[in-house]
Parts: sequence; structure tokens; C-alpha cells
Amino acid sequence: MVPFDFPGEPSPNGYSNVVTIGAGSRLVWTSGQVAAGPDGTIPTGWAEQTRQVFRNLGTALESAGATWPDVVKLTFYVVGTDELPTVRAVRDEFVTVTSPPTSTLIRVAGLARPEFLIEVEAVAAL
Repeated sequence: MVPFDFPGEPSPNGYSNVVTIGAGSRLVWTSGQVAAGPDGTIPTGWAEQTRQVFRNLGTALESAGATWPDVVKLTFYVVGTDELPTVRAVRDEFVTVTSPPTSTLIRVAGLARPEFLIEVEAVAAL
């Protein structure tokens, strides 16, 4: 992945505007992951839910042979935006912050279950 930003514009904070991948790369798409743990429990609070979402994403990526540095795109679906600094701090525990993936955040009225606060899907390039 080669990130770059718009010429003459300041770099965005915490994500890349554009990334390119090499010809012949194999792409991996995950479904949206929510905060249900392996035993079905759903943690409470933004930090705990975000961390479980990223653990679930890591498991999904690994099942296809991908790792966090391979991620080129993240799409976030969040119920409310008051906790975005918390979400970003947890995300930064997993992604390469010096070369972050492209990112889209969408505020939604709700997710599949009322307990869920966040859902994230990823695209990786191998």
C-alpha cells in the first residue's frame, strides 16, 4: 500500500485520502464486524466494544492470510459521534498509524442489535 494525499493540501489527521496497491494484489473484504465476543457476550462502553470489533476484524483478516498492515480501507458505522476520540485511540492500537488506511465513518441510527455501538468492515490487499 502506498498512501498519498492531495498535492498542496494538508494531510488529514489519522487516515489517508488515497492509497494505491500493486498490480496483482489479492483483495480481501470483510463483512462488518460488531462487538460480539467468541462466546456471544457484548461488552458495554465504546472502548470495550471498539476493541472487540477490532479483535473480530483481526480474526477475519487472519482467516484470509491478511494482517493489519495489509488493510487499505476501513468503513465505520457508529451510533453517535461523541466518542470518536475513543474509537480512534482503540483503532490506533491495531492499524499502522504512520501509514493509515483510507477511512470512512458513517453515523447511523442503529445497528443489528440495540446493544451495538459500532460496526467496522475492512478491505485488505495482499
